[in-house]
Amino acid sequence: MSQTERIVVVEDDPGLRELLIEELETERYQVYALESVELALPEIERVQPDLVISDLRLPGANGMTMVPQLLKLADAPSILLITAFGTVAQAVEALKQGADDFLTKPLDMEHFLLTVRRLLENRRLKSTVKALREGRPSDRFHGMIGQSRAMRDLYHQITQVANAGSAVLILGESGTGKELVARAIHQQSERKDGPFLAVNCAGIPKELMESEFFGHAAGAFTGAQKARSGLLKEAHQGTLLLDEIGEMPLELQAKLLRVLQEGRIRAVGSDQEIEVDVRIIAATHRDLEALVTASEFRQDLFYRLETFSLKVPPLRERGDDRELLAQQFIAGLSKDVASAPALSREALSKIYDYPFPGNVRELQNAMERAVTFCEGKEIKPEHLPERIQQASQLNHERDATATDEGRPTSLRPLSDVQRDYVRYVLRETGGNKRKAAEILGVTRRTLYRWLED
Repeated sequence: MSQTERIVVVEDDPGLRELLIEELETERYQVYALESVELALPEIERVQPDLVISDLRLPGANGMTMVPQLLKLADAPSILLITAFGTVAQAVEALKQGADDFLTKPLDMEHFLLTVRRLLENRRLKSTVKALREGRPSDRFHGMIGQSRAMRDLYHQITQVANAGSAVLILGESGTGKELVARAIHQQSERKDGPFLAVNCAGIPKELMESEFFGHAAGAFTGAQKARSGLLKEAHQGTLLLDEIGEMPLELQAKLLRVLQEGRIRAVGSDQEIEVDVRIIAATHRDLEALVTASEFRQDLFYRLETFSLKVPPLRERGDDRELLAQQFIAGLSKDVASAPALSREALSKIYDYPFPGNVRELQNAMERAVTFCEGKEIKPEHLPERIQQASQLNHERDATATDEGRPTSLRPLSDVQRDYVRYVLRETGGNKRKAAEILGVTRRTLYRWLED
């Protein structure tokens, strides 16, 4: 089962039920739809949803009766009620009993989806705080933090390829979390009880690389006093991550291709082959197609790996994940959740304005510095690294020199101009997305989509 967020919809109107399913599945949520409370309760216990959306008036038991039962669950979901105007008083009563919010019919789909995102985000933050207090990981998807559209798509792809069995190629810039993706694939697969080994190809001397992967017999070369099994054998019935695969020598690439095709290896200095059952996951920040063109990477190996390729999005394309990650890092770096400093709107604006070429790793380091230098209760821009502090000023200077008597000094794609202006408006509004959307004359849903593009 995918570990993206799960939503149960309880609605007896088939037309509205199908509409809600379509809208929510478009947002990459897992949706389970039922037509009555009696059918929904056992399904809720089975799937343990993050959110329950229920009509207030239903055949049989109404949505109101479900609220106290949901709140008794060990991991209680958020609760969103749908009501006609005439039953608003009942909806308010449901809020007093513990429901999180209600919406009136007819539903505004844009407002509906924003409400769903808000309730799920609130639940995630509560889960994070609770987990940190208990000293355990809080994330729902194998250690990865993020609920932007780009990351939800990635979670979905991980789930799809996990049990495919073939090799996987993970592409992405340095610091994006490629090893976390590889571990998630392993943990989602049928091999999860087997070993997971990770090796950085760039960190192994070329003359030792074959022995490292394939093992060697005793006396195979000077210094080989004992036989060694090698990583491919050690990862038998598990997964082997080859990070920075682009650094692997061509002659070893040929041997790796044979392993992928035949599942057999021969240790250095041995005349016997043995079978191995290992899944290969390769990762790189380099352009392998360019390396193939330059004859620095085997074309046949590239095509074998590229069949199942996943791209980890850079942080600058992950929208509000920057704030979620920053808050998580701050909480984790503080002595306890209660003492964690808040992130000021001005500091958050700087974070949104900075492109983070070092991605998540760079953001984590920046938050470590901020927590260290923050002596009060709020992280301010001056607590951030200087390059992040200066990002807004540099962009302002770029904007100021971008025109000459009202004319652009260079021709740029419209998407670039739009993205820069959206970021400018967000800076000027202190990161207030509602106000920014009003100034831009678009809906907040459109603004969120622009931020994720």
